[in-house]
Amino acid sequence: MALMSWTLHGDGRAIAADAVVTPRERLTWPRTIGLGAQHVLAMFGSTFVVPLLTGFPPSTTIFFSAVGTMLFLLITGNRLPSYVGSSFAFIAPITAAVASGGESAALGGLVATGLLLALVGVVVHFAGTRWIEVTMPPVVTGAIVMLIGLNLAPAAWGMVEASLGTALVSALAVILITVLFRGILGRLSILLGTVVGCIVAALNGEYDLTAVKDAAWIGLPDFATPTFDPSVMLMFLPVIFVLIAENIGHVKSVSAMTGEDLDPITGRALLADGVATTVAGLGGGSGTTTYAENIGVMAATRVYSTAAYWCAGLFALLLSLSPKVGALIAATPAGVLGGLSTVLFGMIAVLGARIWGQGKVDFGNPVNLIPAGVALIIGAANYTWQVGDLQFEGIILGTAAALIAYHLMAAITRWRDAANPVASPAYVEGDEQGTARD
Repeated sequence: MALMSWTLHGDGRAIAADAVVTPRERLTWPRTIGLGAQHVLAMFGSTFVVPLLTGFPPSTTIFFSAVGTMLFLLITGNRLPSYVGSSFAFIAPITAAVASGGESAALGGLVATGLLLALVGVVVHFAGTRWIEVTMPPVVTGAIVMLIGLNLAPAAWGMVEASLGTALVSALAVILITVLFRGILGRLSILLGTVVGCIVAALNGEYDLTAVKDAAWIGLPDFATPTFDPSVMLMFLPVIFVLIAENIGHVKSVSAMTGEDLDPITGRALLADGVATTVAGLGGGSGTTTYAENIGVMAATRVYSTAAYWCAGLFALLLSLSPKVGALIAATPAGVLGGLSTVLFGMIAVLGARIWGQGKVDFGNPVNLIPAGVALIIGAANYTWQVGDLQFEGIILGTAAALIAYHLMAAITRWRDAANPVASPAYVEGDEQGTARD
């Protein structure tokens, strides 16, 4: 079967009650195009927030999410339906990198992360995932995800201070929309909450649309080139653990829903996400990950066709070619961003706890309790350590503390008493999708 061909599912119009449209099938093209547009709406609420919080150009970020999605589909042989959007896990290291070395240095960190993730993908393709499960048990992965969220807390408060009232309304809007609406509206709570917040900000005179009026309707995004600073690149290393968990979770989630064995392409998925992040870093976009929002759309529609994702990628590409759209996104008031970031950063932190729960981590055992606790304090307080020209901050130090303390304590425990097993089982897949992103 050719890479860019799909088999028509039935008559292409209807899906039987007990059937699904598999990745290499499609509905009629009008229906497939409509599903692609729905996937763009689902991803947009999260993808546009990342450049707003990091200062990256929104149009450039959307452009590279579209390019990354199409690269992902190519590398996985059109077998794994996915939209590749901006990862929230990159917000903290990008913010720190921009503050210390500028945007170009942050892009260098993205390139380094992407290349390392691609290398992990190659190793997984040939060696399997067992080594990841041993290196990254749930207690470690959960602690890393949680400390990333806690490390971002001061940044959220800095934006809330700009307009407390607008921030409260924005956060409340996201919360209410999430629980009041089902289907696509509920999945667009971030986007709709932003709209509500912007309306309030406009009524309060906080919304400046001058740049939107001056922007052209059609034009290329603003591209940029990376520079490579070892001290900055080190800030991005912990994100690797998050991206690995997200991609593995994505593969297993889609496999469970479609009934297809997709484990053999796990390595390709990691490689593809690494390539997408590398390309984004080379051109000025943000780091990428597979999106849980789009898994939700697939679960609701039972359509897993990769053809719909090609349509989504093309729609997003067209959207990125309008500077006016980028200017409108960039004009989002700080108070609105403060409300959104309070919800989003808190979700990142709590997702770490979800990993602990799914992995059945026993915190009655000090081997689990101490590494996680130490890592969280280091990350939340943003400990720093200067070694020559290199500066290590809270996320990298907390990650190192979790890994070293856990494996050291586990090894000593096994040596001391082989009959007393370590209380964190090997990585057990639950539904890791969304980890440190949404």
